Amino acid sequence: MPLVDTSAWIEWLTGSPTGEIVAGHLPEQSDWLVPTMVQLELAKWLMREAGEDKADQVIAFTQLCHVVPLDTEIALAAAEACRSHKLATADAIVFATARIHDAALITCDAHFDGLPGVTLIRKTGF
Repeated sequence: MPLVDTSAWIEWLTGSPTGEIVAGHLPEQSDWLVPTMVQLELAKWLMREAGEDKADQVIAFTQLCHVVPLDTEIALAAAEACRSHKLATADAIVFATARIHDAALITCDAHFDGLPGVTLIRKTGF
């Protein structure tokens, strides 16, 4: 069960050339892990870039996935990821959620490059 990071979601939702590559890595909707942190980031981005209706549609889509709330176990693992991998808080929460759930992290965010369990899809320049 993969965890799709916000950066990969955005590329996929915008239909970018990178998003087309991301699409090839996506399983059935019910098999996605979606941290509540990703829901927050998506809602924030969508409201700014696409409007409230689109944000509502995408968040409704995420709710049909396996939503993972931030809990103490993930928070403590994220704190360790901040320290050991120098990740920002949101990135650390996403990374820790993937690690705790033994999920592949699909991302376009270079901050995750080289970390275990990460599938980095580099942004294309086309």
